[in-house]
Amino acid sequence: MMSDFQPAAFSLTHRPDLGLLIGRWPGDAPVPELQADFKALLQQAEQQHVAHWLLDVRRRDQLSPELGHWANYTFYPLASTRLAPLLLRIAVLCSPTRLAVYDADAEQQEYLRYGLAAERPYQLRLFSDEGQAMRWLLD
Repeated sequence: MMSDFQPAAFSLTHRPDLGLLIGRWPGDAPVPELQADFKALLQQAEQQHVAHWLLDVRRRDQLSPELGHWANYTFYPLASTRLAPLLLRIAVLCSPTRLAVYDADAEQQEYLRYGLAAERPYQLRLFSDEGQAMRWLLD
């Protein structure tokens, strides 16, 4: 059975059969709204004891340096601490266009290098294929 929580422009689905949460954004939103979505995700993760997340950002075209910095340096470390002893694993499902922007933007590359580093208290990976992302989360 799946349960859904749906803030304004964000859908959050708990998949207890797979032990994960799926967050999907249908489009761009202001940074404070996106931060509220991430906080709702963490709240649901704490309630359900789920530390494997699929974040589908394929329809979000705008890359905010402010959000990238906040997610990698503040939110993910906080989430990993609050979900401990579970290991937080985050699969970010990206469009090819978004991946190309990551490759071309030095500031975004810095945030990604930080977030993807092995020494983080969480595991973060980027995917362009949902099947591969799910396999990694379930591995």
